[in-house]
Amino acid sequence: MVGIAPLARMLGPDSLIGQKVTDLGGVPAHPVRAVLFNKAGDMNWALGWHQDRTIAVRQRVDTPGFGPWSVKRGIQHVEPPFAVIAAMLTVRIHIDRVDEDNAPLLVALGSHRLGRIAVTDVGAVVERCTIRPCLADAGDVWIYHTPVVHASRAARPGRRRRVLQVDYASQHLPAGLEWLGI
Repeated sequence: MVGIAPLARMLGPDSLIGQKVTDLGGVPAHPVRAVLFNKAGDMNWALGWHQDRTIAVRQRVDTPGFGPWSVKRGIQHVEPPFAVIAAMLTVRIHIDRVDEDNAPLLVALGSHRLGRIAVTDVGAVVERCTIRPCLADAGDVWIYHTPVVHASRAARPGRRRRVLQVDYASQHLPAGLEWLGI
């Protein structure tokens, strides 16, 4: 979601959510990407265990230490040095109630402290960690460290699960790279 000025104001550094992110992170942060997840009917999917590794940027600018590059839904993404991801926080704003049967986000507690985890090692990390479903009522907000290992199942038939996910960062990108923003 890009170029939506009211949304940018509602989630910006001076907003209630933006201030909470800054308080938790210890430094001023700004929203760098927003995605609306809408699991329902024919738009329903499961997501296996993984660690987020890419960031959304305005345009491709080849920069040492950044890569590989990909395009997702027409938006440039790049894998930055892991320190960039490790410094980020992610906010999930629940539009619908999320119970055990409605595809809650599953997190491997403490996995964000393990650094960059090789894809081949994610399963072993999940086996060692306590798994917690992120249950929520409509309107609840979850804030977590972006590199936490996580997964989700498909929503149960006849249910929908909408979540606005917003990534926050406190640092600027180098060499002309710009966060996508919202």
